[in-house]
Amino acid sequence: MAYTPDQNHRRPDDADDQAVRAAGLVSEALETVERARGHLYSFHQLTGSAHATLHEAVGLLREAGQDELARLLAAELVGRDVLPGRWTFQIVEAYDDDYYATFRAVEKEVRDRLTGGRRHVYEAELKQRSQAAGEAAELEARSPVGGEANLA
Repeated sequence: MAYTPDQNHRRPDDADDQAVRAAGLVSEALETVERARGHLYSFHQLTGSAHATLHEAVGLLREAGQDELARLLAAELVGRDVLPGRWTFQIVEAYDDDYYATFRAVEKEVRDRLTGGRRHVYEAELKQRSQAAGEAAELEARSPVGGEANLA
């Protein structure tokens, strides 16, 4: 039996195809931003890990009598900003507080206005159409062709 969207995923009566699709695209864009945010946190953590590894290398260089190289690393890289005036935590915070927070708020506003705040209405309808088409194809495959049943 084909899927029928529940009330949380059903199109409001006043929402037309363009509105549902537009809300779906804005939500899709937010999903991409969520992925980008995850990569930003990976950048933050990987940079922090590199920084900790660098500290270890500086210590080993000193122990090995390579004071000049230890001083070079310490002077040029230890504590260095990754962007002028910013460490990665500041980049993450700025992204979260400005772009990400704004994007989430605007996406919610679009959903509120176009789909009554319901999420994934477009996808729920796509699921419904896809499963209905699959059932129709299954029925067609099982119907007698030339007097014989075509059992799939």
